[in-house]
Amino acid sequence: MATRAKTFLLCHGAWSGGWAWKKMHPLMAQAGHRLVAPTYTGLGERAHLASPAIDLETHIQDILNVIAFEDLSDIVLLGHSYGGMVATGVADRARERVMQLIYLDAFVPRDGQSLFDLNEGGREQMRTAASSGDGYRMPPNPPPPDTPQADLDWLSARRVPMPIKCFETRLRLEHGEPAMPRSYIYCTRVPPGDVFGQFAKRAKSEHGWRYVELDASHAPNVTAPEALMGLLNEIVA
Repeated sequence: MATRAKTFLLCHGAWSGGWAWKKMHPLMAQAGHRLVAPTYTGLGERAHLASPAIDLETHIQDILNVIAFEDLSDIVLLGHSYGGMVATGVADRARERVMQLIYLDAFVPRDGQSLFDLNEGGREQMRTAASSGDGYRMPPNPPPPDTPQADLDWLSARRVPMPIKCFETRLRLEHGEPAMPRSYIYCTRVPPGDVFGQFAKRAKSEHGWRYVELDASHAPNVTAPEALMGLLNEIVA
């Protein structure tokens, strides 16, 4: 069945950038879709803009500006990992533009929650890492262990430290829980300390969610792009 062409707008993960979704562009085009993959302020090709002032709000504003300047509508908003924090804020403030919200192994905050509220286990370690570095940024977490060496080299050369304020900022929702259809993709090759299982549980038990599983580790845009594309196609069909 042919799917109507969709515009996917990416909210990427921490330490990363739109560049990390390179393998997905041809697959999106093949499926008749468009992938818009901006990079947040202070990361990727915008790493020269890094400063201690950058927080979650900065990144939400980055994506809202892409929507405004590119005049995007009927958006499928795709939040990966930390990007779930960003996507939730964007969906709240651009409700009339976002028609569907997809979380890919991502954080799903409620009003008033920060990423550290949802990942208390990682908080102290990351604060320590930031203070022993430049004081405001955390060095990248290692990619999943099943990442092929060539991809590891590609990722390691490009991932940059992440402003810790992004993880400390509490998300403020102006309109309560997002009202558009929401899907949660849970990657089942789970590392120890399964951070995202709590959101998989929530999506399975709460009304208004579609829950799907993907046999992949945390960054399927790198390690399982075809499988990820198949699933995304199915969700938007």
